[in-house]
Amino acid sequence: MARLPPRLRAGLLSPRGGRASLAAALSTSVAAVASGIAVSNTGSAALGTIAEKPELFGQSLIFVGLAEGIAIYGLLISFLILNR
Repeated sequence: MARLPPRLRAGLLSPRGGRASLAAALSTSVAAVASGIAVSNTGSAALGTIAEKPELFGQSLIFVGLAEGIAIYGLLISFLILNR
């Protein structure tokens, strides 16, 4: 770290600089990837269900929406980390 400029060094070592930004980025990215996996699984199952019983469209839509909520929770956690 000796070759970094003092301003950059101070930003990396400050509590709000490096670690908080990294934690916020990780929480958002992991939640988004998990949400994508969950939506792909529930979406394909929902399409199969709707093909057999069209009256179950509302219930399958709820399950896909719950899977999308994972990404929103990750985004909320990152806002909480950055506003700490």
